[in-house]
Amino acid sequence: MRWTFLWILFFAISGIKAQEDFLAKQYMNDGDYDKAVVYFEKLVKKNPRRTDFAEGLVICYQQLERYDDAQAFLLRKIEDPYVFPTFLIELGYNFTLKQEPEKAAQYYALALDKIRENPNFGYSVGYRFQKYALLDEAIEAYSLAMVLKPDLKYNFQLARIYGEKGDLEKMYQSYLNLIEEGKTSTSSILRNLDAFISEDPQDSNNLLLKKVLLKNAQQKPDVLWNELLSWLFIQQKQYKSAFTQEKAIIKRSEAPSMERMENLGRIALDDAETEIASDIFAFIVDNARYPRTVLNAELKRIEIKLLDAAPKEYPAIDKKFQSLLAEYAAIAQTEYLQIAYADFLTFKKNTPAPAIALLKANLEPNLDRMTKARIKMALGDILVFDQKFNQALITFTQVQRSLKNDVLGQDARFKVAQTSFYKGDFDWALTQLKVLRSSTSQLIANDAMQLSLIISDNSHEDSTQTALKKFARADLFAYQNKTEEAIQILNDILENHKGEKIEDEALLKQGELLEGKGKFEEAKFNYQKIAEFYANDILADDAHFALGELYRNQLNLPEKAKEHYEKIIYDYPNSYYFPKARKHFRRLRGDVVN
Repeated sequence: MRWTFLWILFFAISGIKAQEDFLAKQYMNDGDYDKAVVYFEKLVKKNPRRTDFAEGLVICYQQLERYDDAQAFLLRKIEDPYVFPTFLIELGYNFTLKQEPEKAAQYYALALDKIRENPNFGYSVGYRFQKYALLDEAIEAYSLAMVLKPDLKYNFQLARIYGEKGDLEKMYQSYLNLIEEGKTSTSSILRNLDAFISEDPQDSNNLLLKKVLLKNAQQKPDVLWNELLSWLFIQQKQYKSAFTQEKAIIKRSEAPSMERMENLGRIALDDAETEIASDIFAFIVDNARYPRTVLNAELKRIEIKLLDAAPKEYPAIDKKFQSLLAEYAAIAQTEYLQIAYADFLTFKKNTPAPAIALLKANLEPNLDRMTKARIKMALGDILVFDQKFNQALITFTQVQRSLKNDVLGQDARFKVAQTSFYKGDFDWALTQLKVLRSSTSQLIANDAMQLSLIISDNSHEDSTQTALKKFARADLFAYQNKTEEAIQILNDILENHKGEKIEDEALLKQGELLEGKGKFEEAKFNYQKIAEFYANDILADDAHFALGELYRNQLNLPEKAKEHYEKIIYDYPNSYYFPKARKHFRRLRGDVVN
């Protein structure tokens, strides 16, 4: 019975202590310092070694402007030989609040002396100085600890402080030290650096980073500095300079890889820098060790050539494809070569029959599921081009069923819907699209949403679906590169179906086709008409984004482009284009964009 009573008493006392702790911190968090201080005084008396209670009491005294009480408490506290050095900083800060900076400085110096006695105090002292925005003292604390004990690494903390002080050169160097140490993710450090630079190579921050990198390269020759210079040049879209650095990296590497060079080539190509991209892939062809790497580079070179190749150049390109097919016939899994050649035969030479035969011949039974799916997707696209809709539907459905939970399987389902749309089977297309509107791929979900709205909006209004059938035919002609025929059908819709739901869809589609033919003023007219007359409809954000891109990339009117990006930001915040519009708007405004 006695032991039971003692246990009950023990838990009761523990509960009271826990309640006092909770109430003290709760009152402090609520800003009710008069009540909090009462509890903290009790807690400190009962638990003199609890640092959190002592610090809570000091905060309460200072918030209540009881600086003398805080001072008296801290003076007693620092007499303890085992006192944590942060209490010296607290006492110094209390003198700062009392407008006694000389005394404050004395205690800050004593806190730094504690690091000399034990460098492991470097982090806690430096962090406490940071808390009170004593940045110079924080720098001294971290730096002193690192000098006294070199295995301590506080470059990340130093980089942040130098950034706050605006000392970018030292900030850059601290971040570079972190990368050199290899204990922090390079990508995370580059994200921090990216916040301070822009695309402008002449920006002062960019020039300073380049200077720091070159200085490191001179003092400590290492391939790391070439890699970082290459990264900087890529941010500045100076792909030729990045190419030079990447060649130096390969030259200095014992086992060179072409992966970085391939990435650079793709980045340059995505940014429409075709000349330097072609040079990069040519370098890979001449220097890569592995046949598959060489083949991928060869295909990229053909892709670049086809961007502006005239029909008279097609025989030479066809000959190149034939040469590659012969050269790589013995290598397994070269489906990308077969698919690229089949696309060339179909979409450039308008000869789908040999393309279909080529891909069917490569559908061997022992292929893995993904390879087979990629070939079937390409085959389905060509069957659609050849208007063999039923065969295309079977092919896409096979991919969809074999890869139900994969993005490629979802893409195949969208192709089923799109093919059904071209065929005029609008009900089946709508059934497939309803499933895809919740796709994990935002692009597929967005495309599915738009196509389903085209079908549903124009089926309710016109039971004969006349305009919708015309639009589907125009869309198919556009897919088949029969641009003029597509534009003419869309003209027919705009002339004979005025005021119908299909009108804004026809304007947008025709605008895109006109833009593709370089008829920018005509395209602009279409987009402006949507923005003006269909401001509350589903395609308004598409039109504004198209206008922004047209003004920015083709008409060289950045202020006009900015207006349309801003329109999306403020009027269409849920738009699929919102992230891109915001990024372009900020860049045109002169902001540093990550």
